Amino acid sequence: MSIANPKSSTDPTLKRLVSLDAYRGFIMFILVAEAFGLGETADRFEGSPFWDVINHQLGHIPWVGCVFWDLIQPSFMFMVGVAMPYSYASRRQRGDTPGQIWFHVIKRAVILILLGIFLRSNHRSQTYFTFEDVITQIGLGYVFVYLVLGKRFWVQFGSLVAILFFYWLAFALFPLPGPNFDYSSVGVGQDWNHLTGFFAHWDKNTNLAHYFDVWFLNLFPREHPFEYNGGGYLTLNFIPSMGTMIFGVLAGELLRGPKTSREKFVRLVMWGGGCLLVGLLLGHTVCPIVKRIWTPSWAVYAAGWTFLMLAVFYWIIDLQGFRKWAFPFVVVGMNSIFFYCSSLIFHWWVETVKTHVGQGVFDGPFGPMWEETSFALFIWAIGYWMYKKRIFIRI
Repeated sequence: MSIANPKSSTDPTLKRLVSLDAYRGFIMFILVAEAFGLGETADRFEGSPFWDVINHQLGHIPWVGCVFWDLIQPSFMFMVGVAMPYSYASRRQRGDTPGQIWFHVIKRAVILILLGIFLRSNHRSQTYFTFEDVITQIGLGYVFVYLVLGKRFWVQFGSLVAILFFYWLAFALFPLPGPNFDYSSVGVGQDWNHLTGFFAHWDKNTNLAHYFDVWFLNLFPREHPFEYNGGGYLTLNFIPSMGTMIFGVLAGELLRGPKTSREKFVRLVMWGGGCLLVGLLLGHTVCPIVKRIWTPSWAVYAAGWTFLMLAVFYWIIDLQGFRKWAFPFVVVGMNSIFFYCSSLIFHWWVETVKTHVGQGVFDGPFGPMWEETSFALFIWAIGYWMYKKRIFIRI
C-alpha cells in the first residue's frame, strides 16, 4: 500500500480516464452512504408504490434475479478490469520491468485479500477468515486476470468463456441432495423457494461451492466451526467473477485503443446490450441468474449492465465534455480504497453527532436519509481534503 502526496513528482490526475473515476466514485459513494438511507426510509412508508420500488431496488434479491443494489459488486470488479490496462501502461512508461510489474500484481492481490479479512474481522473476538467480500474476491482473482492482459482479443474472450463453462460444468456434475435431505442443517428454511430440475444444482447451500467452503473455511481458526453462509455467498465466487474482470479488461483495452471516441461508445453499448441478451438466454436455459453464487449467466448478464453504465459516463464526460458535475464522484473514485475502508470504520461519526446535537436529531420518517447523508458528507469532506493535498491511497 502506498500514499501519493504533494511532493510526488507524478500527478495522479494526469492521463486518467475521468469517466472511469466518475463511475467508480458514483458506485462507491452510494455504497458509503448506504444509498443515502433510502431503503430504511422506504420501510417507514410501507404500501407506497413509489417507496416500494425504491425499497425493492436497494435490497439484494434473495436468490434468482437482479436489482440495482446487486450491481454494486460486479461494478467494482468490472472497473478493476477496466483499470488494469491503464495501470500496466503507466508502469511500463515509468520503466518498470516485467518482473517488477509481476511483483506488484502479486503484492496487490495479497494486500487486497488480507485487507478484506481485516475489515470483516471488526467487532469479532478473533480474526474472521472469510473470502466472499468484494475486496477479497478481487484479490483472489487478480493474478489470474493479469495473465490475459495484453493478449489478443480472442485469447481473452476464449479464456473468459472457458472459465465460465468449466465452472458451470463443475456445478452441473455435482450430485444433488437426496429426497430426505435436512435443509435446515445448511440454513435453508421451510419457506425457501427451492430451484427444481436441472437448476437445482444452483440451489442455496447444497451446491458444489458450499461444500468446498465447509472444507476450506474450517482449515482456519474460527470462533465456531463453519457450517453454512446465511446469505449463500461462497469463496469460489471469485472464479466466475474473474470473467467479470476480464469483461472489464476488454473494455479498458478498447478505451485505450485507436478507435474514435464515438466508435468506443458504440462498441460499449453493443457489448452491453449483447451481454444482457445472452445473459437472459443463459438464465432461462443453462443456469439461473444468481448474484450470490455468481452463476455464469449472472456474470454475463451483470456485465451487460456494467458495460452500459460505463458507456453512459463515457458519453457524458468524454464525448459531450460535461465534466464539472462529476467532480464530487471523481474525488471518491480517485481514493476508492480510503472511502471503502472508511465506510466500515468511521461510523462513530453518527454517535458523535447525536452526542453534540441531540439524540433525536435523526428521528422522524426521513431520519435514515439524514443520518446516512451526513455520514457520507463527513467522509467526502475528508476525501476532498486528501484530494486537494494530493494524498491518494494506492495498493
